[in-house]
Amino acid sequence: MKYSVKPLTEDTRVFKVNPKIEVKEVRFQNRYSFMVAGDLYLPENFDPKNKYAAIVISGPFGAVKEQASGLYAQTLAERGFVTIAFDQSTTGESSGEIRNMASPDIFVEDFSAAVDFFGTQEYIDREKIGAIGICGLGSHVLTAASIDVRIKAVATSVMYDMAESMWSGLNNSKTEEERDKEKQYLAKIRWKDVDQDVHLGGFHELPFDENGNPVRADKLFPDELPADADPVTTEFFNYYVKRAYHSRAINSAMIWDATSPWGYYNFPLQQRIEKITAPKLIVTGEKAHSRYMAEDAYKRLTDPKELVLVPNATHTDLYDQMDKIPFDKFDSFFKENLK
Repeated sequence: MKYSVKPLTEDTRVFKVNPKIEVKEVRFQNRYSFMVAGDLYLPENFDPKNKYAAIVISGPFGAVKEQASGLYAQTLAERGFVTIAFDQSTTGESSGEIRNMASPDIFVEDFSAAVDFFGTQEYIDREKIGAIGICGLGSHVLTAASIDVRIKAVATSVMYDMAESMWSGLNNSKTEEERDKEKQYLAKIRWKDVDQDVHLGGFHELPFDENGNPVRADKLFPDELPADADPVTTEFFNYYVKRAYHSRAINSAMIWDATSPWGYYNFPLQQRIEKITAPKLIVTGEKAHSRYMAEDAYKRLTDPKELVLVPNATHTDLYDQMDKIPFDKFDSFFKENLK
């Protein structure tokens, strides 16, 4: 496996940094030869002669490792774990000639590649590797754990099923007519990409205009939201554009490749999550618009499993609000199941 580990040279994290937690810049190759970029977090008084439990972390969908996943990684390193927060392939600092192209298969593979990396490190116990997926990467991490039995404990935070949301719409609101229009839209995008040798950007969850046609854009969010913006859009805007802006994050400053829905339509996530034998922790917010997705996944999962509903928490509250993210629960879950 090709990988590299070196000191962190440029720190652009958007959360409060703990100077006692050493961070290193890592790159590791996945099964498709993408080089995945990650930040490796080492606990206080780290001793490379010891054997540590480790946790791989990614998400939200369209975020970078300097945002929520890095905060989770740092906080769990404070609890004694070795952790990695990583950018999904084609996003952030990870490789990919075509940028910001989402893939259910490749993003699932990235979790297993992070497990590969940990397995190459002498200070990691291969039998004590866990994984966390935040938001849309929660559906990917459960998919990974359904096959990769090296993941000994798996957790999600405000899990969002990207494939189901793209195909069915939020709260299953999409009609068959809209899906037919989306297919025509994607076909036109592909012809334009081919004819003009470009890769157009566009929404991964397609909105529709007043005439019922799919909308394309070159940026996910405007610089300022209109006064009548819906609550979910406002919530994401306030996180990605305001309090946690990062120039490499798709959701902050860019948009996905317009053909990204193609893979998720054809290859849905979570097809075999009933087969996960590792312990499972599903965390979501009481007021999260994604709550039903986490609860639906939880119902399908087999024991051992636990559902934690955080009172009064919205979806993005569990990205960075330290008084609401149940880190004590994540800590106890992984310490119990990676012991």
